[in-house]
Amino acid sequence: MGKSARLELVCPAGNLPSLRAAVDHGADCVYIGLRDNTNARNFGGLNFDPATAREGLDYAHRKGAKVLLAINTYPQPATWQRWTCAVDTAADLGVDAIIVADPGLMRYAARTHPQLQLHLSVQGSATSYEAINFYHRQFNVRRAVLPRVLSLAQVGEVVRNTPVEIEVFGFGSLCVMVEGRCALSSYVTGESPNMTGVCSPAGAVRWEHRADGLEARLNGVLINRYRDGEPAAYPTLCKGRFRAGEDVYYAIEEPASLNALELLAELARIGVAAVKIEGRQRSPVYVAAVTRVWRQALDALMRDTGGCAVQPQWAAELRRMSEGRCHTLGAYHRPWK
Repeated sequence: MGKSARLELVCPAGNLPSLRAAVDHGADCVYIGLRDNTNARNFGGLNFDPATAREGLDYAHRKGAKVLLAINTYPQPATWQRWTCAVDTAADLGVDAIIVADPGLMRYAARTHPQLQLHLSVQGSATSYEAINFYHRQFNVRRAVLPRVLSLAQVGEVVRNTPVEIEVFGFGSLCVMVEGRCALSSYVTGESPNMTGVCSPAGAVRWEHRADGLEARLNGVLINRYRDGEPAAYPTLCKGRFRAGEDVYYAIEEPASLNALELLAELARIGVAAVKIEGRQRSPVYVAAVTRVWRQALDALMRDTGGCAVQPQWAAELRRMSEGRCHTLGAYHRPWK
């Protein structure tokens, strides 16, 4: 099966119930964040304080799963200590790895806690093996999460040319940008997701009921207008409807989820080490359902290394959990290349 004998399943947890749901339904690793802007899902009501993180860590380790702590936003000079304290907390807790984007923070972690394993976050925007090998040489990064903009052939090229384990996204929300380089949210709100830890901060979001339906606004800017009964998504600028010429439509990105389940055998063949489920902001029900399907698919793949067909019940369950109730292979499938 290539470079990696077994694909790890890496699942999201925005709170303790989600962590337990992920572990109980077959996650090999669970990734979490602290309750501040050191992580890229800094929503109110989400994430872990040190006490709940320790409780979650103990639960996961008893069940044989690993816990990864995302410290994947970019520190600023005035608040540098908040990020270094997060690294210190991770080392004190004994997490299995931290997921980091900022090179300065990587240097701090490598020098201060050399036993702490480092993973390069998708927010680090590394899309080439040269970039990943740089982080490996300088900071001994063991794993890198690739942005969701590479084709399957490009992923394979990266895997073949680096000693670093490669993790890719398999399911969840898409991002049209090379993660870590998005300026859309800050253009409208003045707050960068790379520093505040959230795209479309909740304080800028407004929902307005009108006679003709529901409007979603971000810092006063109209993002979308929904008819009565039409599913409404969290308002992010890239997934808004825009007027282009005479038409109003999703001009930048459709509200659809990435679903690479049918590519599992190929991901294993080219040597990908881990497949990641997006969604720390999603419910424990979502985490349980998606983890269960992907665990079943990975186990089926291990039983039949020649590949496994996507079962109808898997497809139906994932479609039910998909954004916009539809899914796509995203950048992995580019027939024109």
